[in-house]
Amino acid sequence: MTVDVRNFFHEPTNTITHVVWDAAANECAIIDPVLDFDQSAGRTGTAAADEVLTFVSQQELQVRYICETHVHADHLSAAVYCKEKTGAPVVIGSGVREVTRLFTPLFARPEDQQAVSSEYFDQLLADGEELPLGNTVIRCLFTPGHTPACVTYVVDDAAFVGDTLFMPDYGTARTDFPGGDAALLYRSIQRILQLPAATRLYMCHDYKAPGRNEYAWETTVAAQRSQNVHIKNGVSEADFVEFRTTRDAQLSVPALLLPSVQVNLRGGALPAPDTHGIRYLKIPLNQL
Repeated sequence: MTVDVRNFFHEPTNTITHVVWDAAANECAIIDPVLDFDQSAGRTGTAAADEVLTFVSQQELQVRYICETHVHADHLSAAVYCKEKTGAPVVIGSGVREVTRLFTPLFARPEDQQAVSSEYFDQLLADGEELPLGNTVIRCLFTPGHTPACVTYVVDDAAFVGDTLFMPDYGTARTDFPGGDAALLYRSIQRILQLPAATRLYMCHDYKAPGRNEYAWETTVAAQRSQNVHIKNGVSEADFVEFRTTRDAQLSVPALLLPSVQVNLRGGALPAPDTHGIRYLKIPLNQL
């Protein structure tokens, strides 16, 4: 069968949130919702998430799941906010345990590790685990390499790849974050490219490759196999690892990495307020 998909582009972070649904059953999943965040003012907002929720309501869809493809380093997640509004559980791949282990020392003393914990997610999915969605299922495919928690959600003829792949003219994810691995990313991408050629692939980000004037976020397995500028057919694992490692060494740290990771490890929940009712994010100095 073919499932319906609606995409919502968040230009401040170049992030795409997806809603995928089985029209026959009116059940949907929200994938990678975004919380607005003005870093200079320290202010959050829900306009982007509310746009998604309004669409879901207008279509009379029941939200069964809020799915995170990984622990994002470039935007704050609105998963908890969407859960509060819909009652749907927040799910992520079980690799989030490793991301938690890697990043907890940056944000919490050992005695305070509950401050950053995978316990904020309702369900940690295993590789190949399936979630029922109307008359179909969401299949969780482990695709680590960018981070240990990265997964691809396959729903019939559609797959939501997170940051693992970009559009064919833009390439592949960086692998220089803690727990990243270029060789592992290569093998994960091969898993995605083994899906049927006509499978629709949906990106989590787009930055408009040189020469392209429009944002784009949908392609196919066939197009990635033949056209991806980093990993098309014929590129060996050794060549990819050499290219990716060299390129990653030249990249700057994402502007929102430190705010994003500490919030997103909590499923999008903001830190608890202090005794004066103010919430704070921690910015560890000289650690990255």
